[in-house]
Amino acid sequence: MKLSVSILFATLALSSAFVPSTGVASRSVAMDLVSTTEVTNPDAFTKPDRIIMEKLPTVYVYDHCPFCVRVRVALGLKNVKHIVSFMANDDIPTPTALVGKKIAPIFTFPEGDITMAESMDIIKLIDSDERFGPTGILKPSSGRTDLKEWQKSVQSTLRTLQRPRYVATGLLPEFTQLDARHAFIKGHQLPPYDKPEWREELAMEEKLKIYAESMATDPAPMVEELNAKLVELDDKVYSEHYCTEGGLSLDDIDLWARLRSITIIKGVQWPAGLRAYMENISELADVPLYDELAI
Repeated sequence: MKLSVSILFATLALSSAFVPSTGVASRSVAMDLVSTTEVTNPDAFTKPDRIIMEKLPTVYVYDHCPFCVRVRVALGLKNVKHIVSFMANDDIPTPTALVGKKIAPIFTFPEGDITMAESMDIIKLIDSDERFGPTGILKPSSGRTDLKEWQKSVQSTLRTLQRPRYVATGLLPEFTQLDARHAFIKGHQLPPYDKPEWREELAMEEKLKIYAESMATDPAPMVEELNAKLVELDDKVYSEHYCTEGGLSLDDIDLWARLRSITIIKGVQWPAGLRAYMENISELADVPLYDELAI
């Protein structure tokens, strides 16, 4: 895909990006408004009864942010109706007014006069407070090192493939305006640059050029490498319902939130079991995948 700097990152034309077909054959990725799936597998997770409070909790997020996705998944699995407020990536006043600095996610709960950040602290609260339904439905983290090692092994590849695509779609809510896209590019390095070098030594024009060149480069070799790594991961995921033996846990909250962003990359081939895992949790948590935005 040949895209110039001016088209991708320096003009408002980016906000009218297209939505291409994904070629995913497994099933439609459009989320059903009402699930009609009957749980017949004893290993499958059964959601608690719906919790709808008079004053709904709100989670302030960026759609692409895996830490934000963690909280959205937890609330979805708990079946708690909530407001998702997408902040623009360059919005500093909103999070600063809430918690004193630019950060996401932020959770607010009017009934308890609660405003807090840090994804795992938020999840700990909502899974231990009876106001959010049955407690302890998420098992604790297992401490598995193999999943962390796998994530580290693909970090450079995913940064190269995902970060330009987040802004190039022009469709993620935090990136609908040019200022927000530029703010992300300004602060998020692409390999082989490290964070200090990117932030302190490169001019904005050079950063825009690097992002555009990354999108213009044939992704096939890196996608092929990623496909092989997903086969490796498929062997590490226990079942299509949860990644660690024993049931849904904080392992899933973290792993699924990170894997979701891979679905924005066109041409990725998911092993059948891993793809089923992604779709099952997407449906349970009511957090869509990016398949229809993939480029």
